Amino acid sequence: MKRTLFNVTSYLVLFIALQLIVVTIVSQVAKLAFNTVEGDPVVLLIASAATDVAVIALFLALKMSPVSKNYLMSRPRATLAWSVIAALGVVLPSVWLQELLPPLPDVVSEQMIKMMRVPGGYFVIAILAPLAEELVFRGAILRQLSETLRSRWTAIAISALLFALVHGNPAQMPHAFAMGLLLGWMYCRTKSVIPGIAFHWCNNTVAYLLSVIMPDPNARLIDLYGGNQTSLVLSLVFSLCILVPAIVQLNQRMKG
Repeated sequence: MKRTLFNVTSYLVLFIALQLIVVTIVSQVAKLAFNTVEGDPVVLLIASAATDVAVIALFLALKMSPVSKNYLMSRPRATLAWSVIAALGVVLPSVWLQELLPPLPDVVSEQMIKMMRVPGGYFVIAILAPLAEELVFRGAILRQLSETLRSRWTAIAISALLFALVHGNPAQMPHAFAMGLLLGWMYCRTKSVIPGIAFHWCNNTVAYLLSVIMPDPNARLIDLYGGNQTSLVLSLVFSLCILVPAIVQLNQRMKG
């Protein structure tokens, strides 16, 4: 257990340290070379991309998140398709439930929206970030926890909590925790990060599209429907009609 705690702490510290170091270096270089201001979205996007690439390369090179072709060789096309469908179905209910909670401080949404508008924003937010985060939080942290703890769901809950906390934005944490539980369940059932990457990619893609449709960080879900409560309720019901069958299908198709 001590070794597991050490490894999990090391993975988390390394992930956070890489972010701080790379962001600092990129920001200072940009400031000296181009006289950019603090918080420049282009600089932050470049720093985020560089961080994700560093995380992916390091965790793979040091085999902290072991990967193999075995899962892909099983041709899990249906599982990956249902993972994407589940991601489409979970977004609106999750956002709606989060809006029912007391308002939480939102310290990054405005900056994130600006980053998404920068060319290449989609690639960093929806592709690089899911790859890096799944390797760290499922492929490394959850793998270690699930190998040590007797309760699979305890391991999943701990990894989901760390996943939520590391986002550093209270307003995002409830959604991130819920997604962490689902992603953790998918990993434990398949022992692969591939379904989680597909789910995570789709989730971030939807978030990207919503930021384009509703650029105001203070906008609420009902604003998407012009204030029409009936349309909102119908959309939530439709989302559940997608989500529930997707979860049932995943439960049947994923081993473990």
